[in-house]
Amino acid sequence: MTHDSSASPLIFGGEAPSPRAALPTLPPLALYIHIPWCVRKCPYCDFNSHTASPVLPEEEYVDALLADLDQDLHAVYGRELSSIFFGGGTPSLFSAQALGRLLKGVEQRIPFASDIEITLEANPGTFEQEKFIAYRALGINRLSIGIQSFQQEKLQALGRIHNGDEAIRAAGMARQAGFDNFNLDLMHGLPDQSLDDALDDLRQAIALKPTHLSWYQLTLEPNTVFWNQPPTLPEDDTLWDIQEAGQALLAEHGYAQYEVSAYAQPGRAARHNLNYWSFGDFIGIGAGAHGKLSHPDGRIVRTWKTRLPKDYLNPAKQFQAGAKDLTNDELPFEFLMNALRLTDGVEARLYAERTGLDLASLDAARREAEQSGLMQVEPSRLAATARGQLFLNDLLQKFLS
Repeated sequence: MTHDSSASPLIFGGEAPSPRAALPTLPPLALYIHIPWCVRKCPYCDFNSHTASPVLPEEEYVDALLADLDQDLHAVYGRELSSIFFGGGTPSLFSAQALGRLLKGVEQRIPFASDIEITLEANPGTFEQEKFIAYRALGINRLSIGIQSFQQEKLQALGRIHNGDEAIRAAGMARQAGFDNFNLDLMHGLPDQSLDDALDDLRQAIALKPTHLSWYQLTLEPNTVFWNQPPTLPEDDTLWDIQEAGQALLAEHGYAQYEVSAYAQPGRAARHNLNYWSFGDFIGIGAGAHGKLSHPDGRIVRTWKTRLPKDYLNPAKQFQAGAKDLTNDELPFEFLMNALRLTDGVEARLYAERTGLDLASLDAARREAEQSGLMQVEPSRLAATARGQLFLNDLLQKFLS
């Protein structure tokens, strides 16, 4: 497959990036691979996902992914991958054979770190024991399983294709297939959900002994069915009670909160996501995938790929839909909207290392945030207070140019 790569990438925003210091070292490099097909589109989902046809174009899509990656290689020469994440959509719809060919092709182009983390998103309705044994044999060493709830009426309201028993079996099959590191995705604040409902879901998830739990509140996003036909969600007081009781339950069972909605056993935080939140670099390939790459001269560029699968697979169209050089005015917000999601924040020195800007450029906004009780008074770290985590948007507004 050949795609036109002769045209220059689109640069939006109009403003030339201001000069800044060269980066002393480049951050860790990750790869995000987007597989955009699902069995059925969920009514709350605003991701770039599309209902799958009976036969998926696996071979063509793998060819396109590798050709897409080829066009990004010039920007990452000499670097290695610390993590890979297959997201979607439902990547587990693809066969082990297709994913194996893709991983082999990626490794031929960019060396893997010796301890690389490779995560695959999967839904219980797409679990097959033999397939998951084969995934593990490929070197995929972490699963992220989209459970959302174990209660049938809640699953139906969310448009999920699995039931509670399948969710429980999925976790067992993951462990039997050799995955000793897996995440369960669980939502709260579901339609008509009570405190007891939410805690029952959480207790069931904890009983399955995942190494990691992503536990987050359902939100109504534009361009979704739920946005246009809103369900009845719990009152704010109930949502607050669920949040408090759920966090206490997770802590009691050894799941430490390290990000707004991420909880992990010791040493099991998601390395790929930590790289996002610490302003690391990542290549994004696949329909609608986003990327962010730093350059030794100090430039930091965000990219995004053609969104519709039919366009992505069309040899007459470019893979890259656009790119944007981040300006000095944008970088404080860009850095902090990630770093301040982390419960412990990041070491303050990382700001200069990852942006090329002087830490002192944050001083005025930082003092205001500290005086407002939204940011910790800690010279060596950039971290939100507990209140700042609750009102993260208010905190981040202080760092907008």
